[in-house]
Amino acid sequence: MGTVVEALELARRLVRLDTRGGGERPAADLVAGVLHDAGFDVVQQEPEPGRANVVARTGPPGSWVPVTFTGHLDTVPADPSGWSFDPLSGDVRGGRLLGRGGSDMKAGVACQVEAAVRAAREGTDPVQLVFTFGEETGCDGAARLDADALAPTGLLVVAEPTGNRTVLGHKGTLWLRATARGVSAHGSRPELGRNALVALAAAATRVAAHRDWPVSPTHGPVTVNIGTFHAGVQPNLVPDSAEMRIDVRTVPGFGSAEAAARIAGLCGAEIEIERLVDLPGVATDPSEPGMTDVLETLEPGSSARSPQYATYFTDASVLAARLGGPDVVVFGPGDPEQAHVTDETCSVANIEAAARAFRALLLRKR
Repeated sequence: MGTVVEALELARRLVRLDTRGGGERPAADLVAGVLHDAGFDVVQQEPEPGRANVVARTGPPGSWVPVTFTGHLDTVPADPSGWSFDPLSGDVRGGRLLGRGGSDMKAGVACQVEAAVRAAREGTDPVQLVFTFGEETGCDGAARLDADALAPTGLLVVAEPTGNRTVLGHKGTLWLRATARGVSAHGSRPELGRNALVALAAAATRVAAHRDWPVSPTHGPVTVNIGTFHAGVQPNLVPDSAEMRIDVRTVPGFGSAEAAARIAGLCGAEIEIERLVDLPGVATDPSEPGMTDVLETLEPGSSARSPQYATYFTDASVLAARLGGPDVVVFGPGDPEQAHVTDETCSVANIEAAARAFRALLLRKR
């Protein structure tokens, strides 16, 4: 086995690689190289130029593995003009790692790599690591993973930002495109046309004003956000088309079918509705065999409280089915409130603690 790369050092190197909205290949090369040097069997897949997934493992090829670690290598965009420091800084200041992806979720990826390498040096059970591109835009990389490269697993650990608290799943996600069609006309004779912008704006107002969304006792309320709205070319032209995109977070008992039907009803029959992203929610039962041990290893005392579920989605929506239906735990060093914000940072103390917790999880049966 090669030299262990400390999680903080690796996280800094990852943050300095620009994977904002794409271009994940350099980050994939970095983690793949570290794992290869440590003796892991590593497969890289690049279904699009510059965008790559990494699957690494120890143990016999194709055999069942007790634990799979996963994280994504992409980040959301960051406009440097709005930041007080370089989004690709990777510096450490005041006990915090600075830069886009520090919390969401390059620090988590780095912690998983360090823990897996350290545990492998001590002869742990086989472990699998899956790092993906394009999670932020709907789990694109996970969806394009070659299934033959994945081994079934008993536990999937997603290092999304939780502040080192155990989370047992998350809501589902449905992204919709709503389109209104109209008839173009000169802006001085609007009565000759049919304004698609006005029709869609009215639909948007009805959706935004609706309050009767279900609330799950475990996952919380269904939420709806109108994220984009596009229409028109210039003021003196009646727009003949308009489009908005809607983000719905679904919960047990109110899935994507129910959500799409409710949105369609609010928009009205004249508005076309198309599904863009449809990801199921995740819910692990804390009473599953072995889960108490997993929870206590990662966060002592967490098995005694009510299970928590995240509002965001993760690659577990796609990977769980491909890995044979494992239990899922979301646990990572990033601060949830730092995800996607300007001047993103991550606690160095959390990074160090998460790396220790991941290693303890891999070694717990020894």
